[in-house]
Amino acid sequence: MTRPFTGRHMTIILITFFGVVFAVNFTMARLAIGSFGGTVVDNSYVASQKFNGWLKDARAQKSLGWTAGVTLDPDRHVQIAIGAPAAKVAMEANATASHPLGRAADIPLSFVPIAPGRLRSVEALPAGRWTLHATIGRNGDNMRVMETVQ
Repeated sequence: MTRPFTGRHMTIILITFFGVVFAVNFTMARLAIGSFGGTVVDNSYVASQKFNGWLKDARAQKSLGWTAGVTLDPDRHVQIAIGAPAAKVAMEANATASHPLGRAADIPLSFVPIAPGRLRSVEALPAGRWTLHATIGRNGDNMRVMETVQ
Protein backbone atom coordinates (compact mmCIF):
# COMPACT_ATOMS: atom_id res chain seq x y z
CA MET A 1 0.00 0.00 0.00
CA THR A 2 1.37 3.39 -1.01
CA ARG A 3 0.97 6.54 0.99
CA PRO A 4 -1.02 9.37 -0.52
CA PHE A 5 0.74 12.43 -1.94
CA THR A 6 0.20 15.21 0.58
CA GLY A 7 0.95 18.89 0.94
CA ARG A 8 3.94 17.95 3.07
CA HIS A 9 5.47 16.04 0.13
CA MET A 10 4.88 19.00 -2.19
CA THR A 11 6.48 21.37 0.34
CA ILE A 12 9.60 19.17 0.55
CA ILE A 13 9.84 18.99 -3.25
CA LEU A 14 9.51 22.79 -3.62
CA ILE A 15 12.04 23.54 -0.88
CA THR A 16 14.51 21.06 -2.37
CA PHE A 17 14.02 22.41 -5.92
CA PHE A 18 14.46 26.06 -4.97
CA GLY A 19 17.34 25.16 -2.63
CA VAL A 20 19.20 23.59 -5.55
CA VAL A 21 18.41 26.58 -7.81
CA PHE A 22 19.61 29.00 -5.12
CA ALA A 23 22.81 27.01 -4.49
CA VAL A 24 23.67 26.84 -8.22
CA ASN A 25 22.95 30.56 -8.75
CA PHE A 26 25.00 31.55 -5.70
CA THR A 27 27.92 29.37 -6.83
CA MET A 28 27.86 30.69 -10.40
CA ALA A 29 27.62 34.31 -9.23
CA ARG A 30 30.54 33.79 -6.86
CA LEU A 31 32.67 32.25 -9.62
CA ALA A 32 31.77 35.07 -12.04
CA ILE A 33 32.67 37.81 -9.57
CA GLY A 34 35.89 36.07 -8.55
CA SER A 35 37.16 35.71 -12.12
CA PHE A 36 36.12 39.13 -13.51
CA GLY A 37 39.26 40.93 -14.58
CA GLY A 38 37.84 44.40 -15.10
CA THR A 39 36.41 46.47 -17.89
CA VAL A 40 37.54 46.88 -21.47
CA VAL A 41 36.87 50.62 -21.37
CA ASP A 42 35.97 52.71 -18.35
CA ASN A 43 33.43 54.85 -20.17
CA SER A 44 31.77 53.44 -23.31
CA TYR A 45 30.45 56.88 -24.36
CA VAL A 46 33.92 58.42 -24.35
CA ALA A 47 35.28 55.38 -26.19
CA SER A 48 32.59 55.75 -28.86
CA GLN A 49 33.64 59.38 -29.39
CA LYS A 50 37.24 58.25 -30.02
CA PHE A 51 36.29 55.40 -32.35
CA ASN A 52 36.71 57.31 -35.64
CA GLY A 53 40.16 58.46 -34.52
CA TRP A 54 41.08 54.85 -33.79
CA LEU A 55 39.95 53.86 -37.29
CA LYS A 56 42.07 56.67 -38.78
CA ASP A 57 45.11 55.48 -36.78
CA ALA A 58 44.50 51.89 -37.94
CA ARG A 59 44.39 52.97 -41.60
CA ALA A 60 47.62 54.96 -41.14
CA GLN A 61 49.27 51.94 -39.50
CA LYS A 62 48.14 49.64 -42.32
CA SER A 63 49.50 52.04 -44.95
CA LEU A 64 53.01 51.69 -43.45
CA GLY A 65 53.09 48.05 -44.57
CA TRP A 66 54.84 46.93 -41.40
CA THR A 67 54.35 43.50 -39.89
CA ALA A 68 55.40 42.17 -36.52
CA GLY A 69 55.64 38.68 -35.09
CA VAL A 70 55.72 38.27 -31.32
CA THR A 71 57.21 35.20 -29.64
CA LEU A 72 58.74 34.14 -26.33
CA ASP A 73 62.26 32.76 -26.21
CA PRO A 74 63.16 29.89 -23.82
CA ASP A 75 64.14 32.40 -21.11
CA ARG A 76 60.64 33.98 -21.39
CA HIS A 77 61.88 37.22 -22.96
CA VAL A 78 59.54 38.68 -25.57
CA GLN A 79 60.98 38.83 -29.08
CA ILE A 80 59.50 40.96 -31.84
CA ALA A 81 60.38 40.26 -35.48
CA ILE A 82 59.60 43.28 -37.64
CA GLY A 83 58.74 42.60 -41.28
CA ALA A 84 59.32 44.53 -44.48
CA PRO A 85 59.66 47.33 -45.38
CA ALA A 86 60.83 48.28 -41.88
CA ALA A 87 62.96 45.20 -41.18
CA LYS A 88 66.34 46.76 -41.98
CA VAL A 89 65.75 50.07 -40.19
CA ALA A 90 66.43 50.75 -36.51
CA MET A 91 63.15 50.53 -34.63
CA GLU A 92 62.15 51.24 -31.06
CA ALA A 93 59.51 49.45 -29.04
CA ASN A 94 57.93 49.54 -25.65
CA ALA A 95 55.19 47.35 -24.31
CA THR A 96 53.09 46.40 -21.36
CA ALA A 97 52.31 42.79 -20.53
CA SER A 98 49.05 42.35 -18.70
CA HIS A 99 47.45 39.27 -17.22
CA PRO A 100 44.23 38.52 -19.14
CA LEU A 101 42.17 38.20 -15.97
CA GLY A 102 43.84 41.09 -14.16
CA ARG A 103 45.11 38.86 -11.37
CA ALA A 104 48.72 40.01 -11.67
CA ALA A 105 50.16 43.50 -11.97
CA ASP A 106 51.01 44.84 -15.43
CA ILE A 107 54.66 44.49 -16.40
CA PRO A 108 56.26 47.30 -18.43
CA LEU A 109 58.76 46.00 -20.99
CA SER A 110 61.61 47.75 -22.74
CA PHE A 111 63.38 46.35 -25.79
CA VAL A 112 66.89 46.21 -27.22
CA PRO A 113 67.84 45.29 -30.81
CA ILE A 114 69.39 41.84 -31.21
CA ALA A 115 69.56 41.76 -35.03
CA PRO A 116 68.25 43.85 -37.93
CA GLY A 117 64.48 43.78 -37.60
CA ARG A 118 64.51 41.89 -34.28
CA LEU A 119 63.97 43.25 -30.78
CA ARG A 120 64.17 41.45 -27.42
CA SER A 121 62.70 42.55 -24.12
CA VAL A 122 65.10 43.33 -21.31
CA GLU A 123 62.63 41.94 -18.75
CA ALA A 124 61.46 38.33 -18.67
CA LEU A 125 57.82 37.42 -18.15
CA PRO A 126 56.66 35.15 -15.34
CA ALA A 127 55.04 31.84 -16.27
CA GLY A 128 51.49 32.01 -17.55
CA ARG A 129 49.47 33.66 -20.29
CA TRP A 130 50.06 37.37 -20.91
CA THR A 131 48.54 39.90 -23.28
CA LEU A 132 51.21 42.10 -24.80
CA HIS A 133 50.30 45.67 -25.85
CA ALA A 134 53.29 46.94 -27.82
CA THR A 135 54.07 50.14 -29.68
CA ILE A 136 56.77 49.82 -32.33
CA GLY A 137 57.99 52.88 -34.13
CA ARG A 138 60.54 55.08 -35.80
CA ASN A 139 60.57 58.75 -36.82
CA GLY A 140 57.07 59.37 -35.50
CA ASP A 141 55.49 56.43 -37.35
CA ASN A 142 54.03 53.89 -34.98
CA MET A 143 52.50 50.44 -35.16
CA ARG A 144 50.48 49.01 -32.30
CA VAL A 145 50.43 45.29 -31.70
CA MET A 146 48.35 43.24 -29.29
CA GLU A 147 49.33 39.58 -28.95
CA THR A 148 48.81 36.83 -26.43
CA VAL A 149 51.97 35.00 -25.34
CA GLN A 150 52.36 31.92 -23.14
